[in-house]
Amino acid sequence: MLTGFHVAVIGGDARQIEIIRRLNGWGATVYIAGFNQLNESFTEAIDLDFESDQVKQLDAIILPIPGMDEEGNVDGIFSNRLISISEDWLKKTPEHCLIFTGISNNYLNDLTKRVNRSLIPLMDRDDVAIFNSIPTVEGTLMLVIQHTDFTIHGSRVIVLGLGRVGMGLARTFDHLGAEVSVGVRSSKSAARVYEMGLTPIDMTNLQDVDLECDILLNTVPQLVVDASMIKQLPSHALILDLASKPGGTDFSYADKRGIKAILAPGLPGIVAPKTAGQIIADVVYRLLSKNIRKEIDHDA
Repeated sequence: MLTGFHVAVIGGDARQIEIIRRLNGWGATVYIAGFNQLNESFTEAIDLDFESDQVKQLDAIILPIPGMDEEGNVDGIFSNRLISISEDWLKKTPEHCLIFTGISNNYLNDLTKRVNRSLIPLMDRDDVAIFNSIPTVEGTLMLVIQHTDFTIHGSRVIVLGLGRVGMGLARTFDHLGAEVSVGVRSSKSAARVYEMGLTPIDMTNLQDVDLECDILLNTVPQLVVDASMIKQLPSHALILDLASKPGGTDFSYADKRGIKAILAPGLPGIVAPKTAGQIIADVVYRLLSKNIRKEIDHDA
């Protein structure tokens, strides 16, 4: 239980709704900001007043998966109000206050360093990323079925990257009867692809590789699906880019060639927000219980 803990949930999407529910269920005192347009009311949650002394009680702040932009603004789909988090405001939090975010950027990294608060980018954690790969793969299957007029079975699929999501994609499409190749950069990853019974592609030397396929799935957050690769695709091919914005695809060139290319980051929050929220909440619970309880006990 988290009785006695004070947690602020600021902005976000439907995943944050599940996080709020679970924190309430665990007995935490929950403050919320960025949910004023939500039809569903959280009777046990407290509206966060940035001008009050509530900040001095916070044991944790949970930001959305995208975190904040380079100007300190936090996005939220349930509010039309701009939420900004300043350095002066963060300085008022207790020293043990943890800052949770999905992904971070230079602004957020520098901000938390200046105020000497611990920043936890949840998407960098293996447990969160592995659990999140499950709804990501399911969402990818949904999009492929929606945007193609052929079966996955028997199709030629290229997966770029063998990280947590890439491995799940490769295995799933293989199980569905696709002919799967996986783009990798190391001999270790190539050996893993071979062990999986799939075809490795050396991404460090693509000039002599046949990249023609029906479905191209990118997980690499840098420009890898460039004009030279898109030129090899047939007109019916589908590109799904699952990397974080702006993705790793030359979308303008794909459009010029008439190739359907879709940027689809954050699929867990779209196709399975309840499960994705539970994943984040469970990790937050463990970290709060482990890292802050001893701080509170020490202060007492």
